[in-house]
Amino acid sequence: MDISSPSAISTDSNKLTLFIEGDDLYQSMLNDIANAQHTIQLESYIFAYDEIGKQFINALITRAKEGIVVQVNLDAAGSMFIRQGHKFFTLRKNGIQLHWFHRWNWRKPFKYNQRNHRKLLTIDKQIVFIGGFNIHRESSLQYFGEQRWRDTHIRITGALASVAADLFEHFWQGDHRWLPPSITDADSQLIPNNTRHCRFQLRCMLEAMFTSAKKSIFLTTPYFVPDRYTQRLLQDAAQRGIDVRILVPRKNDVKLTRWAAHAAYDGLLSSGVKIYEYLPRMLHSKTIIVDGNYATLGTANLDYRSFFLNYELNIFTRDHKTCKQLQGDFYTDLTFSEEIHKKKWNNRFWAGRILEFIGWLARRWL
Repeated sequence: MDISSPSAISTDSNKLTLFIEGDDLYQSMLNDIANAQHTIQLESYIFAYDEIGKQFINALITRAKEGIVVQVNLDAAGSMFIRQGHKFFTLRKNGIQLHWFHRWNWRKPFKYNQRNHRKLLTIDKQIVFIGGFNIHRESSLQYFGEQRWRDTHIRITGALASVAADLFEHFWQGDHRWLPPSITDADSQLIPNNTRHCRFQLRCMLEAMFTSAKKSIFLTTPYFVPDRYTQRLLQDAAQRGIDVRILVPRKNDVKLTRWAAHAAYDGLLSSGVKIYEYLPRMLHSKTIIVDGNYATLGTANLDYRSFFLNYELNIFTRDHKTCKQLQGDFYTDLTFSEEIHKKKWNNRFWAGRILEFIGWLARRWL
């Protein structure tokens, strides 16, 4: 793999396994937690005190009591409701190291807007899980039913897991922009979005993906609020004959974000970009596949918050099996989606245009 940025985090000899069902993912994570020999490191934006969250709490407490080093880093805003009622005091009482990321501080109010959006689990520096799944019942068929969120996560074994553990440890210690030296001969690499070399690393990586595309760009994101430069990259790709398709949810848990997304539709559709809205349920997956042989997935949305504010973590890979499966999943999702046609979009009600304007004004805060 050609990695132009010196801040890329790379390694080879990894085994990648994809998950698109929460129950399967959670069971795999719990199994690996149960088999940990030395360390368990967990980061999550949302960690709910529900049927899923309680399973993880019990599993982590059990391992901590058995002498395993357990570190849990939760975002104070994303998991703010579970802090009420002191639900997590039992973690510290049972030997778990617990950290709340960027709790509210009147002296530093702007820090509260910068969230840790990473979803990361490392086991013994040998196994790592990253992706879009939070720890909550909304992603479980068993507990939430057919309307569970559609998401994507990946399990990695091999040298890349050690890199992920180092990333966790430095982040835990407060070094939020640390990364190890590059290894430029790998098929897969971990990329945080805020490094000493580049403040907006993920945005730069996506720029390289879009400009190097030869045939296709298939993009899935739940929160689609791209800055104007990223919009132009997608428009330019479509105008030079690249098959650019964007999949977003029809059902969104943040309505203002959906209005802001609509504000970008006009220019994209006019340039030949195809936009689809996923119909059955909430779409929370964050994946991009270029030319069927280069892909990224992780925690970053295609929006201002992921590009410029939050802390995110993605894997970029040329692993043939993973790229093929992600592209297959994308095609499957399209069969449950409705394409937005420009003619019909131009005839939308005036009220919708006003909501788009309001959403776009708020784009940097969504």
